[in-house]
Amino acid sequence: MPTETEPQLLTYQNWTFRYRPGRENFGHLLVLLHGLSGDETSMWFFTRSLPPGGALLAPRAPFPAPEAGYSWREFGSANKELPSLEQLRPSVDSLLAFLDGWSASAHVQTEVIHLMGFSQGAAMTYAFALLHPERVHAIAALSGFLLAGAEPLLEQRRLDGKPVFVSHGSQDEMVPVELARRAVSFLKASGASVTYCEAETGHKVSSDCLKGVESFFRSIYNQPVTPD
Repeated sequence: MPTETEPQLLTYQNWTFRYRPGRENFGHLLVLLHGLSGDETSMWFFTRSLPPGGALLAPRAPFPAPEAGYSWREFGSANKELPSLEQLRPSVDSLLAFLDGWSASAHVQTEVIHLMGFSQGAAMTYAFALLHPERVHAIAALSGFLLAGAEPLLEQRRLDGKPVFVSHGSQDEMVPVELARRAVSFLKASGASVTYCEAETGHKVSSDCLKGVESFFRSIYNQPVTPD
């Protein structure tokens, strides 16, 4: 059995992913979603800021990115703006089908999961949680943005009571910090329990916000994970 520092590189159907089992009977699975041009290794940096015990799964997005790596949205000549909820919906549905299929074959619990994503991957965490709130316990959105088309689902209070961690750099040159602040306002108004960390940095996660990630998931891991 791999140790906590030795994730397995696995494939299932058309998916490539890294997986590290958690402590036996612990019940927490965190799915790590990389940003544009990333892959299944990109999010492993953040695992150093996570408390021990939980299982980790980092999938490779299904579409090639324009220059290198992979994307959660299929790109075309018209895709120059930030993706909308509808543009990410196919990847959300495909990711859910993968989790269900692989977990059944590997006998791993994925009925309720946590999600953490960076940049485009953070947008995926919002999309997945809003479209399938019954499958998500907590989310962390790092340097991300709330998708166009998400507001009606937030107004339905689909994330009511769910723990949400948001991190952003005030000097972010790729995703303006105003988008994160707007997301926090919408999330709070929808009933989500939001922790927000903003730091004077660019398109990355500051050391203080990494400590916030650790504290956030430490509190989550102290809670039982049960279906709604």
